[in-house]
Amino acid sequence: MAASSSSLLTPPAIASPKIRNPYNRKNRTNSSLLDPGLRLGFRPNRTLIHPKKPSLRIRAVQTDRRPSRPPGDGGREDDDPIQRFLKRDYKWGFVSDIETFSIPKGLSEDTVRSISTLKGEPEWMLRFRLDALRRFLSLREPRWSDNRYPPIDFQSFCYYSEPKRKPKLHSLDEADPELLATFDRLGIPLNEQKRLTNVAVDAVLDSTSIATTHREALAEKGVIFCSISEAIREYPDLVRRYLGRVVPPGDNFYAALNSAVFSDGSFCYIPKDTVSPMEISTYFRINDRETGQFERTLIIADERSYVSYLEGCTAPSYDKNQLHAAVVELYCAEGAEIKYSTVQNWYAGDEEGNGGIYNFVTKRGLCDGNRSKISWTQVETGSAITWKYPSVVLKGDDTMGEFYSVALTKDYQQADTGTKMIHVGKNSRSRIISKGISAGKSRNCYRGLVQVQPQAANARNFSQCDSMLIGDTAGANTYPYILVKNPTARVEHEASTSKIGEDQLFYFQQRGIDHEKAVAAMIGGFCRDVFDKLPLEFASEVNALMNLKLEGSVG
Repeated sequence: MAASSSSLLTPPAIASPKIRNPYNRKNRTNSSLLDPGLRLGFRPNRTLIHPKKPSLRIRAVQTDRRPSRPPGDGGREDDDPIQRFLKRDYKWGFVSDIETFSIPKGLSEDTVRSISTLKGEPEWMLRFRLDALRRFLSLREPRWSDNRYPPIDFQSFCYYSEPKRKPKLHSLDEADPELLATFDRLGIPLNEQKRLTNVAVDAVLDSTSIATTHREALAEKGVIFCSISEAIREYPDLVRRYLGRVVPPGDNFYAALNSAVFSDGSFCYIPKDTVSPMEISTYFRINDRETGQFERTLIIADERSYVSYLEGCTAPSYDKNQLHAAVVELYCAEGAEIKYSTVQNWYAGDEEGNGGIYNFVTKRGLCDGNRSKISWTQVETGSAITWKYPSVVLKGDDTMGEFYSVALTKDYQQADTGTKMIHVGKNSRSRIISKGISAGKSRNCYRGLVQVQPQAANARNFSQCDSMLIGDTAGANTYPYILVKNPTARVEHEASTSKIGEDQLFYFQQRGIDHEKAVAAMIGGFCRDVFDKLPLEFASEVNALMNLKLEGSVG
């Protein structure tokens, strides 16, 4: 029988958890909640029981649940300003006519060996991949989330595709002009004369890195920034030391798949006592219709270093679902800090729910050294299905983990996302701010874990999970999991649900503000706590993106 996947990234295996009385003797168990290995995960179907009397404060607020239109009101959808606000086209859905080389479809040991050979990898990397493939084949696909989708045929994907006319390592002279035009059209210029001066960009198309800008300027400060394929060849000792250290190959079902077939992604190393002189960024683009994307990102911040990393993505508007299964590993040594910001804008499918990207991602950071800090900031507006939990393991003393998130869903989108804060070290702190916006017939779920281990004295956590409903058919769920095993811990959780109704819109209209600007203002205020955490390079883009995504759906 196949083994099930259980790890830090695997919340309890329940699709819709029932409310259970933790003090009912039938629900109690004497076995450990912790998994073996890192001993930081937790097993499914366990009741959350608190020790003695840790400080735990929970507050829930529900506001304005009235329908935005009275029952029986015969207003047409065309007259509904909320619907008009939501129905904007996906302007990044174009397809580039680029000649590509692809390996045959299907997943097997031959597939893995072909990828490793094409990348010119050493023997240890091939063994890493083959071990991950064996683990993947031994695991069952998890189905405990709120997401609903048909079974995935993993033999139907192409796992490696690259442009035939590849650019040279330090030159774009041999690149397909259509390829360069693609990134220009996306606002990511790769030419020397056009590229951004304050952001180093690694551009990834399908399965390969096309170009990495500003490498020389970063190298002057000792910062290594390149594709992970190049890092495996040029810095094998460094990669071998950290690859799989935070997210092991068998961590979960999709992490095992990624570990077997990942083809490219970004690698960044910041040496001791160094602040990266510019923002580091990767832009991921899917172009081929049959190809999934399985990138791997590895960022290492050595002692007392700092880096800010930006991540963006888009895909064509195909009527067939495509799979994106990435892994991100962050490692922080003593006194180091990593700030990781994502604007996720994969194609979400059409108004009827056809097509779109399945975005199943494993993201985790390890605060290994004392006084280290990791901050996740994400804006999720795309993907037909989003399933991810950027997490922080607070292993060192006086460490800090932060998670700021906006997840916007519309039409038939589904999102099951959140975070995990695992407190291990003394005086560790974490902060979670999550904003969910649901429109159309979409479903938006926040699922978060705060775990305080017995040795984590004086741990502190604050969580705030707010949901906003637009229209009468959207849904939002919040599943907080809180495991506290140290009586000195203090954990606070707040949650609220609100709704945009006609009374608020009428108030704005009385003051000469039209419906779409009113909705944009309300959503901007709702998300302000998260937007303020975004780097300046992303801030204006995110505001425009939110307005673009929601145009045509408010009423």
